[in-house]
Amino acid sequence: MREVTIATVQFAPKLGEPEENLVKMSEFVSKIASQQKVDLIVFPELATSGFELGVRFTEVAQRIPGPTVNLIAQRAAEYGVYIAFGMVSKEKVESIIYNSAVMVGPDGELVGSYNKIHLRGEERMAFREGFKLPVFETEGIGTVALLLGWDLAFPEVARTLALEGAELICSMTNWETTNMDEYRAYVKARAFENSLFIASANRVGEDVTVNFGGESMTVGPRGKVYASLADEKNPETNQPSEGFAVARIDLDEVRKFREEFQFLQSRQPTVYKTIVKRY
Repeated sequence: MREVTIATVQFAPKLGEPEENLVKMSEFVSKIASQQKVDLIVFPELATSGFELGVRFTEVAQRIPGPTVNLIAQRAAEYGVYIAFGMVSKEKVESIIYNSAVMVGPDGELVGSYNKIHLRGEERMAFREGFKLPVFETEGIGTVALLLGWDLAFPEVARTLALEGAELICSMTNWETTNMDEYRAYVKARAFENSLFIASANRVGEDVTVNFGGESMTVGPRGKVYASLADEKNPETNQPSEGFAVARIDLDEVRKFREEFQFLQSRQPTVYKTIVKRY
């Protein structure tokens, strides 16, 4: 057995206040790791900045690695865990910024990063699209990939990552309350159709005009929900509340179910040529 313990975190980042959000993230790491042994902690998309920041995204963008990544890496080393989280990143050209996902390891080193490919709505005005789907080999949590938000709606993303060997996808999202049926369906479908695990951290709270639906969860290769925050509600507002869900999984199930159901082996790529054409 290759057992891995995962905590998916949902919280409400304070809009445009990276320092406060990093303090809150550090507190979550400390609380989770002090209560039980965990291997991986997953935070939502844009966890350090909030979502509806518009032109101010350029003010909070940082290099990878940089101060934010270094701080989270210190927390990862302190508690001996992998941490995945969303942030705004920039390249050498200051005006080019990305909606990014980052993973750091228990040795305090950067495992890797990913720039969101499928931008939705106003995101297109703020961010440059990514163009790579990296997969990372790790010692403690298997072969891992990262995706962000609307990427979840495109089966090509998770399928590509699966074909590249991913056993576990960390999905960091800002899914809106009004579209939660869609979110639930996508998380389960991506896990089912690729026989892999998905650890999905979806934020809560409200920015300016958007409410976010939470329901962070870890789902297995046969659609089993190992842990979920679907029932976590604020009793006063009946809105999704902050918290974390801990799941213990066995990565060996990925190979087991891929061999049993042959989803990847039974593909007929020569028939799918239309799928890579522009609409």
